[in-house]
Amino acid sequence: MTEQLILLQNAEAIMPSGATERKYVQIQNGRIVEISNIRNTGAKIIDLSCLRLFAGFIDTHNHGAVGVDVNTATAEDLRKVGKFLASQGVTAWLPTLVPDRDENYARTIGAIDELMETQDEMAAGARVLGVHYEGVFANEKMCGALRPKFFKEFFRGDEIDYLPKLKSPNAIHLTTLAPEIRGGIDLIKELKRQNWIVSIGHTRACLETLNRAFDAGASQVTHLFNAMTGVHHRDLGVAGWALLNDKVTCEIIADGVHVAPEMLKFAFRNKTANCLALVSDSVAPTGLGDGTFDLWNEKISVTGGKTQNERGSIAGSVITMLDAVKMMISVGIGEQEVSQMASLTPAKTLGIEKTYGSIEIGKRADLVALDEQGNVKLTIVGGKIAD
Repeated sequence: MTEQLILLQNAEAIMPSGATERKYVQIQNGRIVEISNIRNTGAKIIDLSCLRLFAGFIDTHNHGAVGVDVNTATAEDLRKVGKFLASQGVTAWLPTLVPDRDENYARTIGAIDELMETQDEMAAGARVLGVHYEGVFANEKMCGALRPKFFKEFFRGDEIDYLPKLKSPNAIHLTTLAPEIRGGIDLIKELKRQNWIVSIGHTRACLETLNRAFDAGASQVTHLFNAMTGVHHRDLGVAGWALLNDKVTCEIIADGVHVAPEMLKFAFRNKTANCLALVSDSVAPTGLGDGTFDLWNEKISVTGGKTQNERGSIAGSVITMLDAVKMMISVGIGEQEVSQMASLTPAKTLGIEKTYGSIEIGKRADLVALDEQGNVKLTIVGGKIAD
């Protein structure tokens, strides 16, 4: 059945070309069907005067929010997170698992499967695209807030089988690993053979190993600067290698806590919007304010927007992609570049840029309208208006 035509009127759209002219954006059957100066009188009209229209944000690294932890979530819990994320401008996301027991992986993957089977028919919330396993194959010395007792190595050749895969043939499978672990390079090759996306993180790999990992198929770096060796004038480190390699895309947590504002600007100047992707690294307390919370079998404190676990490590963030967008704009980066880092670059890292990530004819109608203060006034997911 053909859906009603929706016309977004007077939208100052942030386009891939950098143009920000006020346009009429027409939506039908979940897609953008026209961007023009012509008003279609047969459409449902939504006036976006005084608002800026961005492509919906895509969060590829999110552990949960509003009290929901992905590692223990049900399908209904994930819907709750998706509704919250949509209120913050996120239209697609990857639920992200930390190292855990095998049976917990299986349960969570079952919940994600259940949601993915029904989400297109449900009320509009941020759409789950797949799953991100963070740090299952990680370096214990760079564990950060992860739990080393659940780390794995690749020496038998079947360890990937312990990471359950989603049923949907279109589901995205991404994992963050340290290439220097035993069997790390062979692991990357096997993951790529099975169509996984491989990101380097929680690592202190040397340059030779990093280059071998890249050649084997590791195409990006998880939360640049965090849980990796930094830049030193006598040692490039993982962060320096990532900044120097023009073909590597880097996640970055733009909260001003994980990475100082000045370093955010430094990373942008080195990587540009083409190779820098904003992520939230959000955890369950996001959206709940300050307090003490149970997370991953330990106490997590949140004070002034900063998390800390009982070991003294930062334990993820409590920002949303909207906060990251505001932060990047506040350090002087233009809206078109910030939009690219929040939408199109993440879409490219997932291989879905032909359908997601920018305001173009034929792409999904995943959109967010912001006011002058950067507040969300409207989110549209697949042509549906989020509550």
